[in-house]
Amino acid sequence: MSGSFDDELAGNDRFARTFALAGFAGRPSKGLAVVTCMDVRIEPLSILGLRVGDAIVIRNGGGRVTDDVVRSLLAARWLLGVSRAMVVAHTRCGLTAGSDAELHAAMRDAGAPGGAAPVLLSSSDPAATVRADVGRLRASAELGDIDVAGYVYDVDTGRLATVA
Repeated sequence: MSGSFDDELAGNDRFARTFALAGFAGRPSKGLAVVTCMDVRIEPLSILGLRVGDAIVIRNGGGRVTDDVVRSLLAARWLLGVSRAMVVAHTRCGLTAGSDAELHAAMRDAGAPGGAAPVLLSSSDPAATVRADVGRLRASAELGDIDVAGYVYDVDTGRLATVA
């Protein structure tokens, strides 16, 4: 076993000593799912004034609604009682730094192996991507009557702006 995770395992030990979530229901008490980016500047529960257990959070690069996000939302909708979904992109996202081709070149420059490059879904306009992703969810018959809205989070002010 690698020792590169010793700090995190020690942190888990401290967490487990005062663990208070045993027996938690596992269903979001507010019937909410939040789709957002993996960026470390985003703390979805804090941004929305929520606590653990209030919402399901689905994160990926760019906070995009991909096929896998739809799969997760289907499970959340029909198995966990989610009735609302927020799509939250943000300002100064790393996936707005260039086209997919430019980002792939930067990845190769950083040492990523060559070969087939995955689609990164880069975009220079977070509001436009949110509108498109919200549209995709609203058009999904499989999700039923789920309420969907979209926002852009400003990483410099902490504010959400409604875009869809």
